Parts: sequence; structure tokens; C-alpha cells
Amino acid sequence: MSALRIRTATPDDLEAILALVAEDSMHYYSEPAEVTDNQRAALDEISADPNQDLLVGEIDGVVVCTAQVSWLRMLSADGGLYCQVEAVRTSAARRAQGIGATLMAHIEDEARRRGAARMQLTSNRERLRAHEFYERLGFVASHVGMKKYL
Repeated sequence: MSALRIRTATPDDLEAILALVAEDSMHYYSEPAEVTDNQRAALDEISADPNQDLLVGEIDGVVVCTAQVSWLRMLSADGGLYCQVEAVRTSAARRAQGIGATLMAHIEDEARRRGAARMQLTSNRERLRAHEFYERLGFVASHVGMKKYL
């Protein structure tokens, strides 16, 4: 297997990112079958925001993983920076090959480089294998997350 190359997502990656999300979706939203103008605009907005990173990992030119990282300045932790990781997805055909761990290590390296006080993420309670994965990486289930769908 060739090495995983992690980079910032481009508009050309949008279909591949959405395919990864759809492959592992919890189906809380009815997602469109094709890329929409709203999704393109969202990618443009994310890309223009210096406090957002939309990453993809590719092997031999094929996108096999993705994650969105938000950099949040907080008053707590003495004005600390928090690294919020969301929408982590690895292609089902590529799981258990170290791809997700490599992606998360890349994000952690950047968080440390930026001086972040902590990394945090949420994971649906039904994704038990994902929880085990994050725990192997040193994450602790320390909070209860709540959402209200609008």
C-alpha cells in the first residue's frame, strides 16, 4: 500500500468527501443524491475560514479519509485553543489499515504545533467501534454531548 497523503480538501474532493460521509451516515438528515450548490458554498466558506480545516487523506490519488477540524479560542484554559474534530470518516474498504490513526495523528501534531490546550470530538453513541478507536488513541469519554436538531 502506498503512503497516505493528508492535505487540505479542494472543490474537486467534494464528491469523494460526501461519498465517505454517506457511506457511514447515521441518516439524521435526508442527504441529496448529487452535490448541491449549498454543499459547494459550504466548502467555499469552510475553506475561507482560517479557523477551519477540511482535510482529506489520499492513497494513489484516491480519497480514502476525511475530517473537519475547527479551531476554537476559549476563555477557559487561560484563553486556550481547543481543537474540535468532526466528521471523521474512513472508507469502509480501507478500515483497520491505520489510515484513521494516521489522520488523527496528523491533526494532533497540528494541534500541538498551534499550542492547543486540548483536542475534542463527539461521536454518536451507536458508533461503538469508533469509540474504541478513539479510546485507543487516548481520548476519554469525559462529557455527555447533547444535540437539538432544527
